This record gives sequence, structure tokens and C-alpha cells, in this order.
Amino acid sequence: MAAARGLSLRAAALRAITPWPGGRLLAASLALKARREASSSSPEAGEGQIRLTDSCVQRLLEITEGSEFLRLQVEGGGCSGFQYKFSLDTVINPDDRVFEQGGARVVVDSDSLAFVKGAQVDFSQELIRSSFQVLNNPQAQQGCSCGSSFSVKL
Repeated sequence: MAAARGLSLRAAALRAITPWPGGRLLAASLALKARREASSSSPEAGEGQIRLTDSCVQRLLEITEGSEFLRLQVEGGGCSGFQYKFSLDTVINPDDRVFEQGGARVVVDSDSLAFVKGAQVDFSQELIRSSFQVLNNPQAQQGCSCGSSFSVKL
């Protein structure tokens, strides 16, 4: 409980001092807090699971509206053989797996899940770009330097 309170205080302090392009502040409303508290599921990164980092959850809560969620797909291509594709979506298909953490949802189709199970989805913000990324993918043998493509372990 004390650790959770410490994180809340730290997040509140960061929101107060961290500017966002256009003069807006990073994440901020009571609705954001309510959405986080409303979710009780937090899957562990086990077999067939996708784990979301705190920055991923925070950014998804900022950009999604209503029934929107982040869709993660794996496609052939990129400099290493396969590449990650992220998009916002509202339709959940029968073969999709939904991973929810802190009120944010990431959906992965069954074909793509075979390539990312056990991985972690993060939101990274740098000077040159801000993007969702897949980290610590146990199914990937190696990746490119930009982190958007990978080769599969055989």
C-alpha cells in the first residue's frame, strides 16, 4: 500500500512538472485515476501473456476513448524478417486475445501472439520519436537497432 501511494505521489509530481507538446500536461484527470483503479486484472508475463509497462498504460489511457484499444500485430518484413505493427482499433475479432492492465487494453490476434507471447509492451518517448515498442520478447532471436523488427528463434 505504501509503495502504491509512493508511485501515486511520484506520478502526481511528474504530471505537475512535465510539459507535453502544445502546452498540455501529461495525463492528468480524475478520470485517468478512476480508469486505473477500475481495472483489477494485471496479467503476469507468463506463457501466452503480454505485460504492459506503466508508461504504456499511462499513454494508452491518455489517447484512447471509449472502446478503443491498442492492437499489436506481427507482419513479415523489416530488416530482420518480422516487424511489429501498432494501431488503435475498436473491433475485437474471435481469434483475438485481450490483455488488460490498469484500465488499458492491448489486443493481439492468435497468429501474432505466437511471435510475442511473454513479451512486454512499452511506450518510449525520446527527442526524435515517441512510440509503442515491444521489449523483452522471448520469441525474438535478434532485432534491428530501431526496435521495430526482429527475427524469430528457431
